[in-house]
Amino acid sequence: MLVLSRNPEEAIMIGDEVEITVLEVRGDKVRLGIRAPAEIPVHRKEVYQAMKEANVEAASPNDGALQQAMLILRGRRKREEKARVKEG
Repeated sequence: MLVLSRNPEEAIMIGDEVEITVLEVRGDKVRLGIRAPAEIPVHRKEVYQAMKEANVEAASPNDGALQQAMLILRGRRKREEKARVKEG
């Protein structure tokens, strides 16, 4: 981890496009300004982690969803078999 000291109104650059400026230091709080292109998402870490967890949860099928999908596929298979019998 790189550790830097900056005074208010001083900045650091990340690559050529991301600029982080110390806006204010008040007690144990530091206000930062972040300038980045729109295509680079910028989130507080706790928000980022919550989004990541929500995405993992949404991508993981629960038992109910899996059973529902199996019923749909079974119903489709039965309809296809009936159609083949009628054709044959």
